[in-house]
Amino acid sequence: MRIKQRDFLFQFINSGILIVFAFSCIYPFYYLIINSLSNPADAANGIYLFPKNITLVSYEHLAQIPSIYQSVFISLSRTVVGTVLTVFSCAFVGFLVSKKTMPGRKWIYRSIIFTMFFNSGLIPWYMLMKELHLKNSFLLYVLPSMISAFYIILVKTYIESLPAALEESAEMDGAGLTTVFFKIIMPLSMPIIACVAVFSAVNQWNSWADNYYLVSDSNLNTLQYLLYTNLQTNMANMMNATSGGSSVTSMASSVQVTAASIKQSMTVVTVLPILLVYPLMQRYFVRGLMLGAIKG
Repeated sequence: MRIKQRDFLFQFINSGILIVFAFSCIYPFYYLIINSLSNPADAANGIYLFPKNITLVSYEHLAQIPSIYQSVFISLSRTVVGTVLTVFSCAFVGFLVSKKTMPGRKWIYRSIIFTMFFNSGLIPWYMLMKELHLKNSFLLYVLPSMISAFYIILVKTYIESLPAALEESAEMDGAGLTTVFFKIIMPLSMPIIACVAVFSAVNQWNSWADNYYLVSDSNLNTLQYLLYTNLQTNMANMMNATSGGSSVTSMASSVQVTAASIKQSMTVVTVLPILLVYPLMQRYFVRGLMLGAIKG
């Protein structure tokens, strides 16, 4: 009887801690959403659980930013193309370095791991991208990220956990390297591939530094970089408005749309796609990450 009471007490405390932890993770996103949907003047007085005087004025302001739809297209394109290329290249390299018969396998694998601990820095990276003629090119967004040491380690350790007899049976039936990879390894490695896809997609969607350093063509601006530059401009305009250097009309608009409301709506716009995709991939994400990390 005492054991059951102790189990109940443990489960009760454990559930309470998990609920508090889950609330602390979810509430910041919920807070951003209700603030971005509230009237900025009312939101300035404090909002905690429910939006006040719901309005979409902040999102309407974002929709009026010049070239925003072009930047959304660029961000979506780099996310889709970059994720596909990264998943395919990392899976293939991980498959190759998992084969013990491959010449120079250890040297190649150790060279890949070396890049996780040491990198050349910003200036050599900038000069290399410039020499490769990737400046003001869409390829800048997808080619440099094709190979990732972390993803290759995950894929390699996962493939090594698969029964070697499957490859041997296929090779005895006359299957070549590419046949084994596409028809046996890839279908069996879907959990780790989904895991790498989630990592890569999040990284591609949130990236903006390469745009900042190497892209001056406005047609190639990503959504994140465009929102960042627009936020800087709006904050400067609002500071001028509050100092009395602007017209009455601009003062009125600054009351409806504040820098805080713009920041919150921008955050929701950039985070929402990840929040929508992640629950769909979570099952594969957890399974692939655990299996790929155990042996590593």
